[in-house]
Amino acid sequence: MQLQEDQQILHLILEANESERGFQMLVRKYKQRIYWLVRRNVHQHEDADDLVQDIFIKIYQNLSRFKQQSGLFTWIYRIAVNECLSHLRKKKNGMVWDDPEKSAASLSADTWFEGDKMQAYLHSAIQTLPDKQKLVFQMRYFEEMPYQQMSSILETSEGALKASYHHACKKIEEIIQQYEG
Repeated sequence: MQLQEDQQILHLILEANESERGFQMLVRKYKQRIYWLVRRNVHQHEDADDLVQDIFIKIYQNLSRFKQQSGLFTWIYRIAVNECLSHLRKKKNGMVWDDPEKSAASLSADTWFEGDKMQAYLHSAIQTLPDKQKLVFQMRYFEEMPYQQMSSILETSEGALKASYHHACKKIEEIIQQYEG
């Protein structure tokens, strides 16, 4: 069903008189998933909103290059992941996630964050992970994405992804135990 719907969207986008409608359908279909991918990495709603807009602009600008060798969602997600990683590298110097109390308090103070102190600790612990490990953890834990799909998006072997996820889980568990202590 998703493949058929994506093919219909692509067909509309490629038709000169229907491209705007097709792109609007694409945005409606994927905006929420992309927003939450970005939001789990960026944490500030305004920054996430801006980044999502940038991602969809990049998608629009590059649709003619989409060769359909992978699924549309896989291609979109890969663009979103790369944009997130790029954004995180630019912002890295200004972010401090080392202090569990400060990062949890920062998250709890965000009006868009819904959760208790333990969830704030979880999100803070996730932020201490290396960027790629963080993405792997989020894709698997929050989105329950199969390793095969993750492999296609991140262009990494399934075995490496399983190892990254395992190491991320261990690190998060250790960090949360420190927070509770």
